Amino acid sequence: MSTEFSTSTASSEFAAEAIGANSEFWSFSPREPPVVEDRKRHFKILIYPVVANMYPTTLMHLSRVNPFNSPLFSLKEIEEPKESVSPSNGQSRRLAAATVPEGDSCEFGSQKYLLLCGFGGILSCGTTHTALVPLDLVKCRMQVDPAKYKGIGKGFALTLKEDGARGLAKGWAPTFIGYSMQGLCKFGFYEMFKIFYSDLLGEENTYLWRTSLYLAASASAEFFADIALAPMEACKVRIQTQPGYANTLRQCAPKMYAEEGVWAFYKGVVPLWMRQIPYTMMKFACFERTVELLYKHVVPKPRADCSKAEQLVVTFTAGYIAGVFCAIVSHPADSVVSVLNKESGSTALQVLKKLGPRGVWKGLVARIIMIGTLTALQWFIYDSVKVYFRLPRPPPPEMPESLKKKLGLTE
Repeated sequence: MSTEFSTSTASSEFAAEAIGANSEFWSFSPREPPVVEDRKRHFKILIYPVVANMYPTTLMHLSRVNPFNSPLFSLKEIEEPKESVSPSNGQSRRLAAATVPEGDSCEFGSQKYLLLCGFGGILSCGTTHTALVPLDLVKCRMQVDPAKYKGIGKGFALTLKEDGARGLAKGWAPTFIGYSMQGLCKFGFYEMFKIFYSDLLGEENTYLWRTSLYLAASASAEFFADIALAPMEACKVRIQTQPGYANTLRQCAPKMYAEEGVWAFYKGVVPLWMRQIPYTMMKFACFERTVELLYKHVVPKPRADCSKAEQLVVTFTAGYIAGVFCAIVSHPADSVVSVLNKESGSTALQVLKKLGPRGVWKGLVARIIMIGTLTALQWFIYDSVKVYFRLPRPPPPEMPESLKKKLGLTE
């Protein structure tokens, strides 16, 4: 393709005759115009002199000051050979190799990898939270009405007495939808942010600051995950903690919207951030470091020599340990969220003052059991999805050779 701004060959010949004595400014034949190549834009610039009868002096001046030495020119696009980029010259991966190892279905950090990680998050979060709805229901009722529901056993007994066995499943639909969306964002964005921050830090700093990297990546992912979770979480708590308000999601959502508008679904997003961001930071950072320590001090053989089943056992164990710490750091905010979504017109600060220092820890034992089991199952399912789809599963990070040399650990 070309874009022509030139005069004809006859005009070029006329121009050459018209300039007469000033022909020293033109060092080319009018039939063979000079070529100026611009490699950056891949254009070939063909220059033609144009002279008007009435203004030769002005045009000669323009020919000197114009960056192309002529006021008019033509642009012709040319094909340039493209440089081949080898995988090693592409975007660097600080936590694993950028190439596709033998046996893996895709490259670490590729679009397919991130999408399947998000799918693993949907399965791990949606199914596990839904399976633990009965325990979650009793825990929420202990938080909002501790005088009535004084323990886990009594909470289950009262629920069965008042609502029957079906009452233990209240809120399953918003739980499944909400936590599936949260899992998609949580695990998918965590992998994305982990790679992004690692590329910013560089290989050596990624190893030295890996715990901070896990914390930053998980916090960034959870910020978006909670926005996706908030509407369904509000419906779930309203169904579970207000008997008679609504029994299903189809009844609850329209009723909440009619009473309070869109704000009803997002008024709990800030306390949700207060609960979920510390929870997720602990969940991912503690899990990553626990896996590293288990392979280093507990597992009697290197990870590469372990079977897939043995690796999944390590995953489950590390997930449960991480879940216990997750429950402790996030429980006070969880109590605020439960009460806030039950009471219309309240703020997080008002609920916090109402509960007091001791009230925010009600239901902690139930939540430790729930979150410990939940987190362990989530990591087990998520890692199983990676195994099933043959996704890259990088081993625990090791100190780079360049850093070993700087520290004098190698010759």
